[in-house]
Formats: sequence, C-alpha cells, structure tokens
Amino acid sequence: MTEWQKTDWRNRPRVQMPDYHDAAALGTVEAQLSKYPPLVFAGEARKLKTALGEAARGEAFLLQGGDCAESFEQFSANAIRDTFKVMLQMAMVLTYGAKVPVVKVGRMAGQFAKPRSAPTEMIDGQELPSYRGDIINDLAATAEARQPDPQRMLQAYLQAAATLNLLRAFSTGGYADVHQVHSWTLGFTEGEKAAKYRDMANRISDTLDFIKAAGIDSKQAHTLQTVDFYTSHEALLLEYEEALTRLDTTSGKWLAGSGHMVWIGDRTRQPDGAHVEYCRGVLNPIGLKCGPSMTPDDLKVLMAKLNPQNEAGRLTLIARFGAGKVAEHLPRLIKTVREEGAEVLWVCDPMHGNTIKSSSGYKTRPFDAVLREVREFFAVHKAEGTIPGGVHFEMTGQDVTECTGGLRAVSDEDLSDRYHTACDPRLNASQSLELAFLVAEELSSLRAERQAAAAG
Repeated sequence: MTEWQKTDWRNRPRVQMPDYHDAAALGTVEAQLSKYPPLVFAGEARKLKTALGEAARGEAFLLQGGDCAESFEQFSANAIRDTFKVMLQMAMVLTYGAKVPVVKVGRMAGQFAKPRSAPTEMIDGQELPSYRGDIINDLAATAEARQPDPQRMLQAYLQAAATLNLLRAFSTGGYADVHQVHSWTLGFTEGEKAAKYRDMANRISDTLDFIKAAGIDSKQAHTLQTVDFYTSHEALLLEYEEALTRLDTTSGKWLAGSGHMVWIGDRTRQPDGAHVEYCRGVLNPIGLKCGPSMTPDDLKVLMAKLNPQNEAGRLTLIARFGAGKVAEHLPRLIKTVREEGAEVLWVCDPMHGNTIKSSSGYKTRPFDAVLREVREFFAVHKAEGTIPGGVHFEMTGQDVTECTGGLRAVSDEDLSDRYHTACDPRLNASQSLELAFLVAEELSSLRAERQAAAAG
C-alpha cells in the first residue's frame, strides 16, 4: 500500500459535504488555513490515546460532552466557562462512582459542521439548502445565507483557537480546583427533589475533608487544582481538516491539528468513503459512531482500516441505537469485536437515537429515554462480560429548555422558553449533572459486583 497523503480523501466518494461554487475562493481559504498554527499538538493527542486505552481496560472512564453544533452567534467566554464547569462537576461525580480517573473530552473548539438527513428543507413554504453548521453556511432562512461560504472556515478556526486558549487557562489556572468544583455540586443537591443525590455528595465531601486532614492537600496542590481537558469534533468538513493536518516531526506521522480526537459519523462511515480515508491516516484517537445499520462485516473492515496495528486507545466505538434497541444491536457488534480480537473502547451516545418531535413542534429528547439507553448499555456489557468505558452527551452549561424531563421536569410546554440550539436539543446543566449521578450509581454497582466476583 502506498504511503498515505492528507489529500487522498479527494479521490474517494464524498457525502454530507458542501459543494463550494467558487473554487478559487475555496483554494485561497485552504492555503491561508494551511499556514495557521495547528490548534492541538501531537503529544497531547498521544497522551489522550493512552488515557483512552486505560478506559478500554476499565482503568479510566471517558466523559465526552458539549454542543451539538457550536454557534458563531452564541460564542462567549461565559458559555465556554459554564460548559467546562458542568463537565468538571460531572467528572467528579463519575470519578467517585467508578473509583477510576475520568478522561474529560469536550465537543468543543471544532464542532461546527453537522450532517443532515436531506440536502434541502422547507421553511415557511420555501425550499432552501439545509443548514449544515456555521462553518459552512448561515442559519438564516434565505437562499443567500444558505450558500456554502469558505470564508466561514477562517472564523471557525479563530473561534476554536480562542476557545482552546480559555479552556487551557481554566484547566491550569486554579478554576478546576477540586474543592471549588464540589462546592458547585453541593448547590445542585440542596433542592428537595435532589435529596437522593445528597448522600453521594456528602460522601465526596467526607473524602475531601479526609484528604485535607491528612495533609495531602498541600503536598498535591497541583494535582488537585489542574485537569487534563481535551477537545473533539466530527471530522466532517474535510477541506478544513486537511488544511490543519500537520506532519509530526517526532513520529513522522500525520496529525489532525484541528482537535485532539476526531470521529466519523454514522452517516459518513462508508468503508471506501472520503471520511474513513482521511481518518485512517492521522495519528489522533478516532471515534466511530455505530448506529442500528452498522453490520458486522462493515465493522470488521472499518476496524482493520482505522486501527490496523490494533493499538489500544486508537479506536472508540460510540454506540447510538435509541432506548429499547441496545439489546438488539450491541451484542452482535461486541461479538464481532471479540472475533477480531480488536482493541476498542466502548462508549454510549444516548442522545442521537432518542430525538423526537414534541407535541409543541420542537425537536426534543426525553431525559428518561436518554437514561434508559445508558442503563441498557451497561446491562448488555454486564451480560457480555465487557467493559462499558464511557458516555457521550450533547449538553451545555446554560439553563436551556431543549430536553424534557429531569429534576426540574421540563415539559413540552416549557420547550419554547429557552430553546437556543441551532441544531439538536441538548441537556441543560441540571439534567447533565443529574445524569452523572445516575451513571455514577451504575459504575459503583458494577465495581461492587466485580469486587464480589473477584473475592468469590
């Protein structure tokens, strides 16, 4: 096989990508982006790959979360801070439940493009090109706004760079201090409806008090005040990805410089397609969305292409079936992985298979359905004797009303109050943290069962 080149995807069938009408304008943008610094570095991607390998063995747990599609209009320091803050809270609760480190990966600083079910959509009786994310076109319902504009890639890059800059400052500047993070979580459990989570929160408090009393606080101040936080997105717009691909001089391999981890969507995972061709050649950890239509034969080919060296932490399989369908689809994929002896990390995405249209006309996701799919994911892995290694949520730190249910009981009628997403509905801060407590209970139960089996 000839050596991989970052342009090789251009010779493969492409889907879910825009047709730019001005080739010269596109070429100018690509040339400009190719001179910009990469957003992430190879050493960071390798460190994440190691951590994901640990999660695949049950020695860590992946929390991946963030926006459905990042918006130019809603971009702000406060929005980044609030999502980061909720992810830290979720990670602390999950760490306590699992008793292993939690690998924190945001759907941030690059999640600008979205696949769509149809190339056009009807808005107020007018057929328009579908909105494909701010990196491609504008949400405004006009024919002009919906034309793909390559200049938007430059704005996406600058927003991603600013986002990463702030995330790195938050991660190392004291904002991530474990005591502060827990104080935010205690605020969540003060309400009457959250009483069932108070016991776990109090136990975390006791643990932190013990650490302080033992003098570990001062000796390990750096460890308790900083976190590793990584970024990820779907590698959908390959012109953007190629322009930010860089040769790592240390290893001689190519790096997707747009984010620490990139994934291939359920709609773009054709084994001979452009997206698989691009992702197979970069050194970053790769995610692969697995929906109900994923066949064992396709999975075998994809695992061989995306992880030919069978490297731990290289390939994450992100299951997205929908509540009530996990037991039907996940076992056959687990069987395929076993037969191939493949090294993979199993992660649950309970969002994408549970989108419905509410009676009020809004797209939403019922909290109960999201939780049900997570529990089914854990139940199947328990039955199969395999490791449920992580969760993947679309969420925000904002107090939005986009998913129904949860402690605050968002109803169909409430959806119009603060429905801000440009694409799919996200869990709000309260729903995200509640889900973390419930997943922590699953992890704690799983750990107890394993300990009992080992002792027996």
